[in-house]
Amino acid sequence: MMTKQKTSAHYKRNQKAFTVTRFILSLLVAFIMIVPFVWMVSASFKLNTEIFEYPVKWIPEVFRPDNYDKVWNKINFPTYFLNTLKLAVIITVTQLFTCSLAAYSFTKLRFPGRDKLFLGYLATMMVPWHAIMIPQFIVVKTLNLYNTHTSLILIHAFSAFGVFLLRQNMLSIPDSLHEAAKIDGCGYFRTYWSIILPLTKTGLATLMVLTFNNIWNDYMGPMIYLDSDKLKTIQLGLALFKEEFSADYGAIMAGTVCSIIPIVIVYAAAQKYIVEGIAFAGVKG
Repeated sequence: MMTKQKTSAHYKRNQKAFTVTRFILSLLVAFIMIVPFVWMVSASFKLNTEIFEYPVKWIPEVFRPDNYDKVWNKINFPTYFLNTLKLAVIITVTQLFTCSLAAYSFTKLRFPGRDKLFLGYLATMMVPWHAIMIPQFIVVKTLNLYNTHTSLILIHAFSAFGVFLLRQNMLSIPDSLHEAAKIDGCGYFRTYWSIILPLTKTGLATLMVLTFNNIWNDYMGPMIYLDSDKLKTIQLGLALFKEEFSADYGAIMAGTVCSIIPIVIVYAAAQKYIVEGIAFAGVKG
């Protein structure tokens, strides 16, 4: 009896020590992750000469909102913001539809060469974007889509990674549900829309956050395919504060602070489903 009590007490001590250690490590990782954002917000209220002072003054002695005034008035920031929002929303919605539809086909439908076609599609992820950059530009130019948002939308409308992500998520859905819907008279699209998609919320939320973040922060794509100032995105707009031998880092930080707000909102909206997906994966494993 005493041995069992000692074992139980020893187990509880180990569990408590493990919980405390995990909590401390989580705080450390959270601190490391949040420090750059705190520095960015602090720098957005400073002059260039104050930003790189050492030791770092996390709270500016004098808050200078002039940097935000430069961002909204010196450059066409509202237009850049709306252009970026337009591209991010349209491309994200398009990818969610195309990737989920393809993942449904590769998961629940049976047709000749399905697995080989999926592997071939997946193999495109191994090709660096820089290798197809010039041929892609030639195609866009030939189709007279250069200097239009349509070019970026079409280029990013399909994603092999998105199909792979959602396919892995849909594999956890029992095939019996698909068969039951088929017996009840549901067509393929009705089954996809009414049964499969609602059960894939966690994968869709993850893909939404990743796609929105990727498009919102994209610099190379808009730089290559957009030339008109009225079509440019935030990343190209912030580059206007860089000159040949200097840069207005205060204004760049202020613009960056404004630009991350939509990403925070999107992540906050999808956080519940992402956490549920991680928890489900952990229980399943």
